[in-house]
Amino acid sequence: CCTRYKHTPRDPEMIHNLENRLNRMVGQLNGIKRMIDENRYCGDILTQISAVESALRNVGYIIMEEHVNTCVREKVLQGDNEVLGETLELMKKLK
Repeated sequence: CCTRYKHTPRDPEMIHNLENRLNRMVGQLNGIKRMIDENRYCGDILTQISAVESALRNVGYIIMEEHVNTCVREKVLQGDNEVLGETLELMKKLK
């Protein structure tokens, strides 16, 4: 479809924080791959998978909070209440 962009730029500190979190997850995913290659114990691999899932979910919550405080707020102030339904659907996806 089409690419959309935020009107309000993200805070550089937030970007740095998110990038650090994502880089840590990439490292964890590479570690999981290595564990599988090394035929490591299933329980240990599952523990690492759970950690990555939790970390990714937390990044989603940070982005959702920013979305509500910027994008949603701006659209509601402009009279566009359709964004509320979209936001509810996005919240369901983060579960």
